[in-house]
Amino acid sequence: MTRTSEEIGRGLEPSREARPIVAGERIHVIGAAGSAAAASLLLGHAAGARMSGCDAGEPSAYSLGVEAAGIPITWHHSARHVVDADGRPAVDRIAVSKALTSVNPDHPELLAAHAAGIPATSCQQLIADAAATFGGTLLAVAGTHGKSTTTGWLVHLLSRAGHDPSAFVGALLPAELAGGDAPAVVRIGHGGPAGRSFVVEADEYAGNFDPYRPAIGVLLNADWDHPDVFPDRAAVVDTFEAWIRCFPAGSTLVANAGDAGVATLLPRLADWPGWILATALGSDGADPANLAAELRAGIRSAAGPAAALTATYHAAANGEAHLVVFGLGSEGTRKVDLQLVGRHNAANALGAAGAALAFGLEPAAIAEGLASFEGVGRRFELKGEVGGIVVLDDYGHHPTAIAATLGAVKLRYPGRRRWAIYEPLTFHRTAALLEQFAEILATADRVAIADIFAVRDPDRTIVSAADLARAVERRGTPAIAPGSVEATADAVLPLLEPGDVVLVMGGGRSTVIAERLVGGLRGMSA
Repeated sequence: MTRTSEEIGRGLEPSREARPIVAGERIHVIGAAGSAAAASLLLGHAAGARMSGCDAGEPSAYSLGVEAAGIPITWHHSARHVVDADGRPAVDRIAVSKALTSVNPDHPELLAAHAAGIPATSCQQLIADAAATFGGTLLAVAGTHGKSTTTGWLVHLLSRAGHDPSAFVGALLPAELAGGDAPAVVRIGHGGPAGRSFVVEADEYAGNFDPYRPAIGVLLNADWDHPDVFPDRAAVVDTFEAWIRCFPAGSTLVANAGDAGVATLLPRLADWPGWILATALGSDGADPANLAAELRAGIRSAAGPAAALTATYHAAANGEAHLVVFGLGSEGTRKVDLQLVGRHNAANALGAAGAALAFGLEPAAIAEGLASFEGVGRRFELKGEVGGIVVLDDYGHHPTAIAATLGAVKLRYPGRRRWAIYEPLTFHRTAALLEQFAEILATADRVAIADIFAVRDPDRTIVSAADLARAVERRGTPAIAPGSVEATADAVLPLLEPGDVVLVMGGGRSTVIAERLVGGLRGMSA
């Protein structure tokens, strides 16, 4: 069963165009441990608001930076966070994570805010308002997969070129890229030669990206996900189109024409008044100049034929990867060596490069930035190598993303036994895509499924981790479902052998599995 964005965000004001935050404005954020909520707290604080937050869960890697910035977080819910004892407003507005309203919109803070006439918006609206406060060019990265990596890559390109952007990324940026002493989901920049800029990861779930009206937008792919909102891929494509049509006049869309969903969308933008920069990867050894000519001939908007940025991708047996890019400068093709492995990351690189081109970066600076980027947190992140056993941590939680990441493991660590350890993210996604998950996970040599992490699930009875493990085993691959993330790590640890590569995936607490495995391996080798 699907629900509308209004049903999922019940109790929140509709999305609107961003408006600057008033200095000294009192804003309380509910669900503070999530990435977007933590980002809204940090960005609101930087924009001059008086921020506070609450969450009924536990501190997260995202919220640590909030508390380090001196922003108070209370680890329970209470109406007293937003009104005084007489019910009078104690804050000027609240921002709420839709992970809360989708399950239970009757949180005490939200009810008290409504009774007191306090405006309630999404966390994404607050992020958009902070960006409007900072001013400058807004760049947004959207797509079903690869948003965090590409957003981080674009931030890296702009910062390396001296433009010092501000940003929100749904994954932890390395401390150096975040501009602080620790990894963070935001960067507070001060602008550069082209003025200020703000780079935002734009999530399509339940209208999360509606407040963002970018001058430069990136669409990486349009796959079916979030089955609680979208009944099929056509609905996903419709949502992306509606968002793009809200871009300001004269905007640029950087679109991956090599993706099937995006290719479906592009002909529908023939009357769109912005510019299209189409990107695509050709097969190894093909001529990217010919591919560029085909894109320019077949794609157009009301502003004219599309520009093109194309490349071929080659992955060597040792895991090294490079692009041969056409469209970066006037000298023809340019070879760029990448540190991130996998064809999906090559497509991400073109998306970031296209946005940087549209912003005005020099081709040489773009090529250097593509080559020097090392990634963001929980995206094929090496957690440790102990006793010949490699442990990787990744956010993959969709069959397409898991397939790409398992393929990258095979490229980077050829000939080694691959463990796929997966904590499914949401019951509804797992139930809707059960067979697809099983088909992909079964390509590993060994599989372990942790308990499903519920985020926006009213019904937690429709499927289980054991159901997915059994579906994997039906395809001939040994699979276990030990229970919690802690129990899963403890069950897998004695089964590991030197030479194994363990890929831990999921969007909930799965990183605990990777950390517990590395700790256990170190304890065994001491």
